[in-house]
Amino acid sequence: MSRIIRGVTKDGSARFFVIESKDIVEEGRKLHHTCPTGTATLGRVLTGASLLGCMLKNKGDSLTLQFRGDGKAGTVLAVSDDCGCVKGYIAHPDCDLPLKPNGKLDVGGAIGRGSLYVLKDEGEKEPYIGVSEIVSGEVAEDLTSYFAQSEQIPTLCALGVLVDTDGSCKAAGGMIIQVLPFAAEETVEAIEKNASALSGISGLFAAGKSCEEVAALALSGVEYDLFDEIPVSYLCDCSKERMAKGLAGLRKEDLADIFDEEGKAQAVCRFCGKTYVFHKEEFKELL
Repeated sequence: MSRIIRGVTKDGSARFFVIESKDIVEEGRKLHHTCPTGTATLGRVLTGASLLGCMLKNKGDSLTLQFRGDGKAGTVLAVSDDCGCVKGYIAHPDCDLPLKPNGKLDVGGAIGRGSLYVLKDEGEKEPYIGVSEIVSGEVAEDLTSYFAQSEQIPTLCALGVLVDTDGSCKAAGGMIIQVLPFAAEETVEAIEKNASALSGISGLFAAGKSCEEVAALALSGVEYDLFDEIPVSYLCDCSKERMAKGLAGLRKEDLADIFDEEGKAQAVCRFCGKTYVFHKEEFKELL
């Protein structure tokens, strides 16, 4: 199972989150039948959303991370709960593109340019919606830019997905480090100096590094404390009741036509592909 560790520097200058997300990405690949570029694209968004989810303050909160770009992948989004369990969707899972000159999958090309949305649902409060421009489509750079623009938090973000020769996910993971108010200058300088260690973060996990070892590389020369570890997974919470609400949102005339022509209505969850079948009797109060 995938996992996240969380910690803070001993001087209170920064907090950090590290995720090993291979199982999450592989489950997403299987459910959405993604091509290699699609796997890397959806995988990075799932990984990033899981990290952001475990940064939520209250139990029961949720977060949606959505990329609306003009690239071949179309809309790519992921929804995380407050524990980092996540589900995702990619409009065009077959968005394969030629490799970049450096031999890497072209995630930036798949996402393209457009807008990045972060929606935080905090229960009874009004949902928070943050918007920023997609600066590269590489996901990690876009999240760094989002935090700087929308939340004014200096952030270092690294995300990576390594796709194997058979199309499966070989390794995946990420890390977020956020500088807190009144941070010590020497701590910030050390973190900036170590940033290059995270440039190939999927390779670190592929080489067998643990979340703790990745944190140690990123925070070399900085004293820190780990305060918890969270198991995370690809988790779809769809239900027949929730799908029924979606169908109930259709016009009465349209819903009646569906039942008259087909004898039943079907709804497919876009996050896991599960099909729910409804019969006319279940909607008689609406028709």
